Amino acid sequence: MTDVPFTDASSGPARPARTGSLLEADARTRRRNAAEARFRLYGIAAVGVGLFFLAALLYAIFSNGIGAFQQTGYTLQIEFREDVLDKTGNRDLEDIKSVKTFAYSPLLRAAMLREIETHGIDTPLADAKVTGFSSPLDKLFSDGARSTLRDMVLADPSLIGQTVAVRILASSRVDGYLKGRVSRESIERDKNLDAVHLDLIDKLREAGVATKGFNLAFITGPDASDARPEQAGLGVAMLGSLYMMIVVLALSLPIGVAASIYLEEFAPQNRFTDIIEVNISNLAAVPSIVFGILGLAVFIQFVHLPQSAPLVGGLVLTLMTLPTIIISTRASLKAVPPSIRDAALGVGASKMQAVFHHVLPLAMPGILTGTIIGLAQALGETAPLLLIGMVGFIASNYPDGAISGFLAPNSAMPAQIYEWAKRADPAFYERAWGGIIILLLFLMTMNIIAIILRRRFERRW
Repeated sequence: MTDVPFTDASSGPARPARTGSLLEADARTRRRNAAEARFRLYGIAAVGVGLFFLAALLYAIFSNGIGAFQQTGYTLQIEFREDVLDKTGNRDLEDIKSVKTFAYSPLLRAAMLREIETHGIDTPLADAKVTGFSSPLDKLFSDGARSTLRDMVLADPSLIGQTVAVRILASSRVDGYLKGRVSRESIERDKNLDAVHLDLIDKLREAGVATKGFNLAFITGPDASDARPEQAGLGVAMLGSLYMMIVVLALSLPIGVAASIYLEEFAPQNRFTDIIEVNISNLAAVPSIVFGILGLAVFIQFVHLPQSAPLVGGLVLTLMTLPTIIISTRASLKAVPPSIRDAALGVGASKMQAVFHHVLPLAMPGILTGTIIGLAQALGETAPLLLIGMVGFIASNYPDGAISGFLAPNSAMPAQIYEWAKRADPAFYERAWGGIIILLLFLMTMNIIAIILRRRFERRW
C-alpha cells in the first residue's frame, strides 16, 4: 500500500487532503453554503414579488368594483294621482296600460319638490319651468324611474289614489358624484348635470333623502341599455353561465373520462393512438377563439342551433375543455402504481374490473380536480362566446323555464363584463369591475370544491 493520492487522468489531479477540524467549515463549504443562502433569498424574493403583484391586482379589482354593490337613491312619498293615471276611475287595467311612461314624470317631480320644501332646501331648481315633457329635476332620476312606477301600478292598481314611500334610483351621474367618481371639475364638461344640481344633491344627502344602499339588483337583475347604467345587473348573465356549465359538465366529464380510460388502459400502442395523443396535446394549446369560429360554423351555420343560446355556448366550451380533462385524467390514471393493476389481475379480476374497481377509484381525486379546473377555465372564457353572439343586453328577462334557459338568447358573465368595459358611461366601467369580483368568487368557490373533493376521495397506497 502507498499513501500517494490516486490520480485519474480523466478527472485531473486529486484534491488535496482536508486539514483542520471537521467542526469548522472550510472555504469550499462556506462558498457552497453562501450559494445555497443566496438561492433561498432569490426564491423568497420571487415569492414576494408575486404576492406584491397579486395584492396590487386584488386591490385594483376591489377598489374599482366595490362601488357597484352600492347604489344611490331617493326615498320619496309618491302620490299616485287618479286624475293622471286613471281618469275614468273604473280601475280598468287596459285604461291604466294606455297611460304612457312619461306621464309618471310629474309624480316624481312633485314628490321631490315636497321633500325640498319639507327640509327647507333653497335651490333654483324648485322654481324651474317644465319645457315640453322634461324638467331640470328629471336629471336627478334614473331614466328607468318612471318605468318603475308604471310597473308598480300595473302590478297593483289599488295604489292609485294613495301616497306610498318608494325608493327611486338616482341617475348614474348623481350616483357617481356621491361615490367620488364624478367631480365638480368634470361636471363643467358634462351636459347631464351642472353645479346647481350638485348643490341640491349635497343638501339632499345632508337631509337623508339621497342615500346609498346595497345594490341587490346588480346581482339579480338583467343588463340595461346605455341610457340606464344604474339599473344594469349581472343576474341573467350568471344564469346563462350556469346553464353553460351544466352542458359542459354533462358532456365533457363522461366523454373525457371515457376517452382517457380507453387511451391509457385499453388502446394498443401504435401509430394511430400516437397521432390521437399528439392531436389532443395540440388541441389543448389552440387559442379559444378558434373554438368559437368552429362553433359558429358547425353548430349555428350548419346544424342551425339558435344563436346566442347557452346550449351552443356549452357545446363550444365542451370542445375547448375536453383536451384539458383528458390530459389531467390520463395523468391521474398513470399515477396509480402498476402493482395495483397487477394485484387485481393476479386474484382473477378482468382487465375492466381492475380498471373500474381499483384504478379508477384511486385516480378519482385527480380526475375531479382536473374536471373542476377545466370548468373554471371554461367559465372565464370570452372570445368564443362573442363569436356565437352571446353579448350583453340581449336578454332583458329571466327565461321562462329550464328548456328555455338552454335555448333562449342569453349572455355569460365574462361576455357581460367585456360589454360593460366597452361602454362609455363610467358607471358601466364600475360594474365591469364589480362583475370581475363576482366572477372571482365563482372561480374561488370552484377551486375550493376541487380541493375538498380531492381530500375527500384521496387514498393512500
